[in-house]
Amino acid sequence: MGGMEADTDWNTTLREQWEFHWERQLRARLDGLTDEEYLWSPVPDAWSVRPRGSSTAPVQVGAGDFTIDYAFPEPVPAAFTTIAWRLGHVIVGVLAARNAAHFGAPPASYESWEYAGDARTALGQLEAQLGVWLAGVRDLGQAGLRTAVGAKEPYPDASMADLVLHIHRELIHHLSEVCLLRDLYLHTNGATR
Repeated sequence: MGGMEADTDWNTTLREQWEFHWERQLRARLDGLTDEEYLWSPVPDAWSVRPRGSSTAPVQVGAGDFTIDYAFPEPVPAAFTTIAWRLGHVIVGVLAARNAAHFGAPPASYESWEYAGDARTALGQLEAQLGVWLAGVRDLGQAGLRTAVGAKEPYPDASMADLVLHIHRELIHHLSEVCLLRDLYLHTNGATR
């Protein structure tokens, strides 16, 4: 973060990048998400969150009654994913694993997570993980943003500010995809919102 003005509160600026998008664009678009939308697949064989034992994906992981679909290596082209899958990815891979690695939250991985079988539970998990994330970023202060992320991340020399920007890009990207899938569901099924 060299070359930036010393009196600029970059911690607030980075948090506001996400908070503005969440409060003004995304959160209201997730209101009223139904279980039908959450699990809807516009194409055959889309990856999703499914009751344990019901998936045909090469890999199914999760600790509870529901698992998330995967394959190693990932297929080319990548599998299409449902809203349930995308929320599972954001909740666990983008937020919970980082909250555990950097902010003292309980350990979290795709294998150990209890995936939500319904929209309301998934949105509750999302909001909980977002709360931990934003509190953790706030607690970094200015100096903490300059520290290296360390061995917990693929690029250990990157700064925490770099990680914050990356996570916010991931959130904006994937949650915008969720909104697009909601729009597709609405127009495909003649539903009203």
